[in-house]
Amino acid sequence: MVSVYDIKPKFQALLRPISNGLARAGVTANQVTLAALALSLAVGAVIFEYREHPRILLLLPVVMFVRMALNAIDGMLAREHHMASRLGAVLNELSDVISDAALYLPLAVVPGFNPYLMVLIVLLAVISEMAGVVAIQIGAKRRYDGPMGKSDRAFVLGTVGFAIGIGTPTGRWLDIVLAIIVALLVLTIIHRSYLALRETTP
Repeated sequence: MVSVYDIKPKFQALLRPISNGLARAGVTANQVTLAALALSLAVGAVIFEYREHPRILLLLPVVMFVRMALNAIDGMLAREHHMASRLGAVLNELSDVISDAALYLPLAVVPGFNPYLMVLIVLLAVISEMAGVVAIQIGAKRRYDGPMGKSDRAFVLGTVGFAIGIGTPTGRWLDIVLAIIVALLVLTIIHRSYLALRETTP
């Protein structure tokens, strides 16, 4: 299924000079992972604090892009500069889930957002990432498939944040978008589970 994740190789190619520079400077993959987590926690707190001001949502597309870049860089540091570690694997998986929750849960209290749908999105996002990791447990590769993977969620919700931040009134359209995200997350969980099982079926 089509996913924003599919453009990751090209995105990594653009970021490789930065990754190489950070490696020469002594920056580790785990430090980049923790920096992305800290950024998400900080921005989530700011959105919660200033939730009555729609323009604060302009932070979402910015932090989503920076976070995606940092996630790509920490992966390249780990693979291409021999920084892979068991601690790094744990930090990478946990920080992604925590970062999603930190950035998306505050939207549940932002005027115009359906709180039930936002909480459901966060729960399903966690389950979808769990489905991707569980694939390893049954002998398959880690699944990142869409149609609503981490990068897809970042793109869609970042776009929503930008639209509202520049003054687009919230309304029925927002409920529809959030409901579509929910449906695609359910499909993602099923899709990842199916592919993992198919990969390990004799």
